[in-house]
Amino acid sequence: MLAAPSHELWVDPESAAANDARTLRESDPEAYRRIQYIADQPMAHWLGGWSGDVEQTVRRLAGQATGKILTLVLYNIPHRDCGSHSAGGTLASEYRQWVESIVSGLGSQKALLIVEPDAVAQLDCLAPAGQSERLTLLQDAVKILKKAPGARVYLDAGHPAWHPADVMAERLLQAGAMAADGFALNVSNFQTLESNISYGRTIRSRLTGKTFVIDTSRNGRGPDPEGVWCNPRSRALGRTPTLQTDTEGVDAFLWVKRPGESDGSCNGGPGAGQWWREIALDMAQGAGI
Repeated sequence: MLAAPSHELWVDPESAAANDARTLRESDPEAYRRIQYIADQPMAHWLGGWSGDVEQTVRRLAGQATGKILTLVLYNIPHRDCGSHSAGGTLASEYRQWVESIVSGLGSQKALLIVEPDAVAQLDCLAPAGQSERLTLLQDAVKILKKAPGARVYLDAGHPAWHPADVMAERLLQAGAMAADGFALNVSNFQTLESNISYGRTIRSRLTGKTFVIDTSRNGRGPDPEGVWCNPRSRALGRTPTLQTDTEGVDAFLWVKRPGESDGSCNGGPGAGQWWREIALDMAQGAGI
């Protein structure tokens, strides 16, 4: 199940996992082996307010990834995460220019772009005016990102245990999915590969054959049996990233959520996005690494 990663996708040599592995090489060979396994996989780079000058950040990443395919996640929509663990986002008046800056930094670099995890699935937390604003921003983001000649653009579509496929398909249409290359499933979640493929195919049938990508970074054992979604224990790494899925309609299995980076300050974890060696080792062990 955990085959060699795709050689086409860029591996970040300065990921949190890579940096932590270097500190473990001599002191803890077993932990080093497991963390290095994670570090060796192509993983997405997330963009948000922490990215500073996002144009320069993307230009730097594009330069490092020359000859490979870069995976980027846009995560800066206004009212992000409905005020939960990953709350934040820019102002609506600034969002389009922020997206334009990403395109400018990307240039002709080949990239897979995952657009705003949870933004479509969490429409319910917004008042009607906020929902309309968000859908318009997502439509505009897709149109802007498609100006990048080397980019494939995927709108986030939640996961199979969230909304019925027909509900998600309708929301994706309203968010501009027909102008995108497709949609992304299971970002930062744990749903099984099989359930995501089935769910994605149902959505795809309502979107005139749009293709999709699946985040397999942490779904090796599926979701927590008690329904814990924030830093659950005893989960496992899933299928390694590849563009060769041998699955109709699925463009890629990706590690969008970086294993070992916390979901938030819950179940003993640090703040969202911070490196947490303990949970990384737990997932590696769960996968038999």
